[in-house]
Amino acid sequence: MSAQVIMNDCKEKMNKAVESTKHKFASIRAGRANVSMLDGIKIEQYGSLMPLNQIGTVSAPEARLLVIDPWDKSVIPVIEKVIMTSNLGLTPNNDGKVIRLMIPELTADRRKEYVKFAKTEAENGKVAVRNIRKDMNNNLRKLEKDGEITEDDLKRFEDDVQKLTDATIKTIDQLLALKEKEITTV
Repeated sequence: MSAQVIMNDCKEKMNKAVESTKHKFASIRAGRANVSMLDGIKIEQYGSLMPLNQIGTVSAPEARLLVIDPWDKSVIPVIEKVIMTSNLGLTPNNDGKVIRLMIPELTADRRKEYVKFAKTEAENGKVAVRNIRKDMNNNLRKLEKDGEITEDDLKRFEDDVQKLTDATIKTIDQLLALKEKEITTV
């Protein structure tokens, strides 16, 4: 494995860490209906746990309304039960054909909770980036030990990995700031 392959791998893994953090932020409620709020909901059907979007259509026709239209109407009570037991704070209403979820206004306490959760997710993303940095630096040191790169090259590549780490963490911080603003905006 060459140093350039290690650097490319580092960039790719750090970009995946940012994408993962973005995905987790998308599932945090911000007062508006967003179909990704239901991404964590899994329904037992046909002997396995399936994501909600694989057993029906999930849409947000209005700013504060989510509609779930399951293809198999017999699963509606199961979906309602799972949503009630989830930590979303939503109460499902059904008319026998679709489930409607009204998104209530967020209380100040709930907003603080969501901001805290967003900060936790951002910190998890940063930890993942730092672990990637550690792994890449260890790989580079192994190359230097094996005589494939010089000590000067090792220093230069480690500096590049650090710059990439700093830029990635800055990106995560910017994403967190945007999410905090979205959550706290009334």
